[in-house]
Amino acid sequence: MIWYLLQGLGYGGAAAAQPGPFQAYLLSQTLKNGLGSTLVAALAPLMSDGPIVLLVLLVLTQMPDWFVAALRFAGGFFLLYLAVRAYKAGQVTVDTAVPQPQKKQSIREAAIMNMLSPNAYIFWSTIAGPIFLEGWRQAPTHGLAFMFGFYGALIGGFMSIVVLFGILGQASPRLNRVLGLVSAVALFGFGLYQIWLGAQRFF
Repeated sequence: MIWYLLQGLGYGGAAAAQPGPFQAYLLSQTLKNGLGSTLVAALAPLMSDGPIVLLVLLVLTQMPDWFVAALRFAGGFFLLYLAVRAYKAGQVTVDTAVPQPQKKQSIREAAIMNMLSPNAYIFWSTIAGPIFLEGWRQAPTHGLAFMFGFYGALIGGFMSIVVLFGILGQASPRLNRVLGLVSAVALFGFGLYQIWLGAQRFF
């Protein structure tokens, strides 16, 4: 069981540390809404990954090319939308006293982003899914240990990123605007890249 827990911790930590659109989104939301709201958004994988994992484990195969391409298109345009919002938010002063509805909006947007990203489907169908099933067949506690390790490291890593961005963003208004611009550019770049990858399927 310890081996599956360690695998989960390793894969989860690596996923959290790897630069990507979700990390860029956390940066933009931290600068816009503050720590409290964005820490909740860091829990989004717990909401979005459930249907993804069930789908992948039931199908037990790679997603078809057209499905991955459609996800890339949808996710790419959604990232462009978030990039525009991040840029506009970077032009105004951040109010850390965020109302509760904003927290719900942040975690909802983050969950939508995850569900529209093909990376989660590919990861669970090629890497995490087989490991989980192997452990589960040996003993259910082994499969659960992998899940616990993976999401513990993933969510913990995301929350650490949020705290770091929050501290940096509060250093000065100018640094806050710079970080906001960086997050907007990153989201825009990831969005264009996803659309370009999706277009390769049809052209």
